[in-house]
Amino acid sequence: MSVISGSPQQLRRANLGAVLDVAWGAGPFTATDAIGATGLTRTTVLGLCDDLVGLGWLRELGPERLPGDRAKGRPARRYAFDPRAGHVVGVDAGQHRVTASVADLAGAVLARETRVLGAGGEDRAARVGGVRGAVDDALHGAGTHAGSVLVTVVGVPAPTDVLGRPPASEDGFWARMNPDLVAALARPGQHVVVDNDANLAAIAEGAVGAGVGARSFVTLLSGERFGAGLMVDGVLLRGRHGGAGEMHVLDLVDGVGSASGLAATVRQWLAEDAGLARLRRRLPAEPEFADVAAAALAGDRDAQGVVDRLGDRLARVCAVLGGLLDVERVIVGGAVATSVGPVLERTTASLAAYMHLPVPEVVASALGADGVHLGAVRRALALVREDPLALTLPAVPASDGAEPEPSRADAVARADRRAAGAAATAPA
Repeated sequence: MSVISGSPQQLRRANLGAVLDVAWGAGPFTATDAIGATGLTRTTVLGLCDDLVGLGWLRELGPERLPGDRAKGRPARRYAFDPRAGHVVGVDAGQHRVTASVADLAGAVLARETRVLGAGGEDRAARVGGVRGAVDDALHGAGTHAGSVLVTVVGVPAPTDVLGRPPASEDGFWARMNPDLVAALARPGQHVVVDNDANLAAIAEGAVGAGVGARSFVTLLSGERFGAGLMVDGVLLRGRHGGAGEMHVLDLVDGVGSASGLAATVRQWLAEDAGLARLRRRLPAEPEFADVAAAALAGDRDAQGVVDRLGDRLARVCAVLGGLLDVERVIVGGAVATSVGPVLERTTASLAAYMHLPVPEVVASALGADGVHLGAVRRALALVREDPLALTLPAVPASDGAEPEPSRADAVARADRRAAGAAATAPA
């Protein structure tokens, strides 16, 4: 028979966590439901539920007589997890634009705002200001404030270590993309994480996107630069410095030559290839990837030639990833995903010629440009669930003319005193 040891406070905390885990996402529940899931006694469960109500994690609902209850007697007390007890923020801090989302603790996105950085995307002050501004705008749109945020996760186009710092690079690009955003966004009582954008996109794809059902897949962000989030056997690969999935190795790959993504490559070819002069005249003044893809679908032969070249180049990239990792699927993400279909047709047709292993399926992400900030929200929620009782929920404001609500810290102290008192009066 195993014996659980620890102080009364530690045991109480563990039991609070067990009941809260039952409540999270379960809908309305009764003490009987929690007893069945935890094995704790009714008296203990009711006390824990009262504490979790005081801490702000649960709401007590109106009593309801359940089927089979006797007509007389007290109806069952009911509780529910309160998803608006706090909020999380997910940010996609791309090279040229920032998108911030605010979500409740059930993962429902309440507001989303974007700020364009443009040419100032590599300036530290402009970048930090853009991230802060997008977050503030999203909080305002959600009808809340910074004090309600428990965890903020920011995705950047750079590798990051466990402390959210970029490794050194010769051109300093990674540091410009991540100018110590952990410190810049730090607020009292709030946890800030900075992570690689492709890693966060892979988290989103695995949860709600094209990676659902696949244990090994690559999410390939493909706009300005290629960057890959690598999910292998259900594990997100990060590497010693957070550099797993960095694609500068493509400099060495014949027929690819750089880590430039599809959008950047199209702009470069249109600007430098004299053979595309006719196509340039038929496109908008500042053509983008989507313009070329649309022209190819409309039957423009020059645009179809560009699409063929892009498809072959992408096939070589997918062959490198598929050959190294033996994945089931390569998910092409980022803003180009909505118009990448013609390119993927050529990629799929070419891929077998470059691989010995069975070829991975190559698909477009349905999340598109939303993948990174949605993945950031997912990771923020996971961090809250890892140790929710280590976080302090925002205080409940008092209604007009009423006594102030007790602070969350007071509620924690009451729970600890109750646990200590119970231990002191328990029979030896």
